[in-house]
Amino acid sequence: MVSREQKRGSLKEKFQLLRSITNSHADNETSIIMDASKYIQKLKQKVERFNEDSTAEQSSSEPTDATIPMVTVETLEKGFMINVYSGKNQPGMLVSVLEAFEDVGLNVLEARVSCTDSFSLHAMGVENEDGENMDAEAVKQAVTDAIRSWGEGNDSQS
Repeated sequence: MVSREQKRGSLKEKFQLLRSITNSHADNETSIIMDASKYIQKLKQKVERFNEDSTAEQSSSEPTDATIPMVTVETLEKGFMINVYSGKNQPGMLVSVLEAFEDVGLNVLEARVSCTDSFSLHAMGVENEDGENMDAEAVKQAVTDAIRSWGEGNDSQS
């Protein structure tokens, strides 16, 4: 059977641990518990703010219309990472995007494409050796223009 002194010692150790975790400077147990309660409330608020921020960020990065493709271009050390996403499969869009790469002088080194229910393209490209220097914004604009032109031609055929 555990003696009272052992229980009291164990409880005191746990309060000291709680005190150190919550950065409390209190000396008595009641104050340590109050500080721990405040600490937990602050953590809950941080979690709520984080969830709100990530929800807002996620909703702003997703296109509102599933048929409007989202294009992002990141500059890499040597070349670009191009991502195109549409919530709806867009037959023929891949050809237009690849033609845009060719028009701006971009060689595709690696690409992953999915066209099942949605359209998704992740491509890594580098500039042609004879091509002029380009930036990510120019690549994004070329891809966006190609998609827009493809969409207009596709709408007129419907």
